Amino acid sequence: MAKFLGVMTDELELTSLKMGSVGSSTITGLGKISQTLTPVSVATVATVEQTFTVPGLRVGDQVSISPPGITLGVAPVCARVSANNTLAVTFINSTVGALVPVAGVYQISFVR
Repeated sequence: MAKFLGVMTDELELTSLKMGSVGSSTITGLGKISQTLTPVSVATVATVEQTFTVPGLRVGDQVSISPPGITLGVAPVCARVSANNTLAVTFINSTVGALVPVAGVYQISFVR
């Protein structure tokens, strides 16, 4: 049987964390949001930012995303919070034809 250090819940356990180096900041929250995103077509040999409504995100949050799958030739390369409740994802298409990134439930992790 595996050894566990604790029980995983949806409740926020960490209320703040102060980093101890020069120029550091305080982490006040960590979280994960599962959100259905439906990207639109990305033109040939292009990099395009698309925005999606994601309730709970705040300006200043650092985010990372995990798509539900891949479409060969087009991929997310960057994610940021462009406004409260708005996720901006940059997709790159390196092929010679327009492609649509995979739609579905994306996992969005954030640090605030």
